[in-house]
Amino acid sequence: MTPDADDRAPHPTEDPAMDPTRSTPPSANPHARTRRRGPFTVVEVLGEIDLASEALLAEHLNAAAVEPEADVLVDLRQVVFFDCSGLRALCRAETRARNHGGRLRIVSDAPRIRRLLRGAGLLGRFPLLPGIPGEDVR
Repeated sequence: MTPDADDRAPHPTEDPAMDPTRSTPPSANPHARTRRRGPFTVVEVLGEIDLASEALLAEHLNAAAVEPEADVLVDLRQVVFFDCSGLRALCRAETRARNHGGRLRIVSDAPRIRRLLRGAGLLGRFPLLPGIPGEDVR
């Protein structure tokens, strides 16, 4: 199975995060929050992302990715664990963003995130940024 083979999986239409008329981001949760930063929609990811928390992340990614021509930055700098469930959510959101004329990029300078993406064959699909453009270093 290729990394994007699961991208084409059907998604429930009753999911509020998938509603293209939704203009406000989902409420923050223990694993993700969304904010605007200039032209960017920033999804900040926190803690551990695994099978149990992936839906909480996907809610934010999906809502950001369906905006027309969205420039989504997924900030992984506060992530302590990220497994294939999180990669699946990223792949699906990146496909959605691209289908709506936008893009999705990852903010991280952590070697473990680079290794994970390279090992999964996704490093070329997700450009890594060391920080959010226009923000001071934390």
